[in-house]
Amino acid sequence: MTNIICPQEEIAKLRQEIERHNHLYYIDAKPELSDFDFDRLLEQLLSLERQFPELVTPDSPSQRVGGTITREFPSVQHREPMLSLSNTYSLPDVEEFCNRVRKLLLLEGVQEQEMVAELKFDGVAVSLLYRDGLLVRGATRGDGRQGDDITANLKTIATIPLRIESALVADLQGEEREVEVRGEVFMRKDDFERLNESRPEEDRFANPRNATAGTLKLQDSAEVARRRMCFVAYYLKGLRDESTVHFSRLELLSRLGFFTGDHYRLCHAVEDINAFIEDWAAKRWQLPYETDGVVLKLNDVRFREKLGATAKSPRWAIAYKYPAQQARTVLNNVLFQVGRLGTITPVAELQPVLLAGSTVSRSTLHNFDEIERLNVMIHDRVIIEKSGEVIPKVVRTIPEERPADARPILAPTHCPSCGTSLVRPENEVSYYCPNEEQCPAQIKGRVLHFASRNAMDIQTLGDALVEQLVARGLIKGPADLYFLQEPQLEKLERMGTKSAQNILHALEKSRQKSYEHLLYALGIRHVGRATARELSQACPSIDTLRQASEEQLATIPDIGPVVARSIIDYFAKPTWPDTLEKLRTAGLPLSASEPREQVNRNFEGLSVLFTGGLERYDRQTASELVLERGGRVVGSVSKKTGMVVAGQDPGSKLQKALKLGVRVVTEDEFESMLS
Repeated sequence: MTNIICPQEEIAKLRQEIERHNHLYYIDAKPELSDFDFDRLLEQLLSLERQFPELVTPDSPSQRVGGTITREFPSVQHREPMLSLSNTYSLPDVEEFCNRVRKLLLLEGVQEQEMVAELKFDGVAVSLLYRDGLLVRGATRGDGRQGDDITANLKTIATIPLRIESALVADLQGEEREVEVRGEVFMRKDDFERLNESRPEEDRFANPRNATAGTLKLQDSAEVARRRMCFVAYYLKGLRDESTVHFSRLELLSRLGFFTGDHYRLCHAVEDINAFIEDWAAKRWQLPYETDGVVLKLNDVRFREKLGATAKSPRWAIAYKYPAQQARTVLNNVLFQVGRLGTITPVAELQPVLLAGSTVSRSTLHNFDEIERLNVMIHDRVIIEKSGEVIPKVVRTIPEERPADARPILAPTHCPSCGTSLVRPENEVSYYCPNEEQCPAQIKGRVLHFASRNAMDIQTLGDALVEQLVARGLIKGPADLYFLQEPQLEKLERMGTKSAQNILHALEKSRQKSYEHLLYALGIRHVGRATARELSQACPSIDTLRQASEEQLATIPDIGPVVARSIIDYFAKPTWPDTLEKLRTAGLPLSASEPREQVNRNFEGLSVLFTGGLERYDRQTASELVLERGGRVVGSVSKKTGMVVAGQDPGSKLQKALKLGVRVVTEDEFESMLS
């Protein structure tokens, strides 16, 4: 690198080439380079910029690799509210919407009405602010009026231009020429699958949208960059001529370097809209990203303000959502999987069938109560659908087509992993394998849980590797990981010196995790992340915790007698002293460090329960937000529950909360309480 004659030219050339390949990969879907070759290009640029730091600019592709640690996300006020759209699932409702808009426009003397139909991306809405062409701020939708400043995280997204073309910016108004672009952050199917494959099974995201929402709230922008998200733009504000129609704005966004989804259409009549919706009902599964509907917007933006909005939704736009796709298939057999706590889960082996763009051959049946409710038998014809268009599930059987050779699904008597006789505790729906210390499936499950991101975050430990370690007797529990040697690892299949060193490095790094993370990683039954935090505060060392009585534990918030008994039973195991000694020798955190700094005290003393699906947060992130503000997260409703946050399809917990008079809030109200 020291022989570079003109570093400015070399850096400019590399930047141009990197952005060209980003465009080819994310927007044109025609990549010319492998990931490895692209990373080499980026590393050349990073190396040059380290050598000549005075040449680093805010719009360099090097700024996308992340590295910023954000302790909190400041709130920002949106210049105009970011409203959510009203949803409909029927074509007659779409026609009624068009007629309603037409009647309102006729009052304004407008005879013709054009609508723009766009594919609805299943992602997270954000706002981008450009000043003199440079990206200066990116924010979440929040409650519609104010959101969180997540600029550092958004800069890592390759389809968000860090600078927009100056020739086009010159046509924009104002001395500083500010432009606002709004759109949706989403995750491509292949990137989502790659992310989930890198995580333990019990810690995987349910769908790309949940993965996106959780990622945008991460404090480490380098981790955000590694997850490779995308952005689709659908709104442009700041033109000198604000009468420019919406369709032309989408075309201008494309010229500015944004991905706009490409498949939008100008519709002159309801028939055009219906044709677009029907056309993409099947074709959308061929796209490399998830779409769950079609958005319709009035093309003439001059009349949007006159049409106005309700408290949450504009009257000039609507979202048509496709119903969940279903498919018929045959239940060929049922397998039984063993979880880390010994839980036996029945899994349906299905005759492979194409559903929502992918071939489905397996589906969980949850437990034997669910099997009884479905009245399902082996060889039955069944209807399956994808929950959230990702997770397949058996919805119902077709009893009138039950074949003569159909046979009942019998509960197993012995563990499929170790052969031990199974037990079914009183008042529980599941069967369990009691041989937790020697059952290979349970050992593997505990190790994967211990290594998961929310526990000790040992990223290099995947499913296949742990299976080898257990099968060869190299580990009998999570604590044994810290005593593995490089020669042992090198002898494993598909493992070399470099891979072995990466594993040992990840193990070394995990020693820096907190006592709270370790408590969760131990895998104590009923102890989730929120409970682990409560325990770490009430019992600030592992010795204090294991010496606490059942009565003392039961008085800790969110613990109660069931969890207290589970903790006592865990530390009473004959293997615990050996495990403790290994954890000490490995140098893991067996006591709490300084208390974590609180963001604010908005939830001080408040116990919060989440029920139903949230649009903007996964459950884990939402719980963290409550805990960081002095609150507690509980799993069941009682008179002592301070607040219930109700998302989509909330279920019986909402009904119980209403019956008990517990305060119930929406996701929007919850988000406004955060700051």
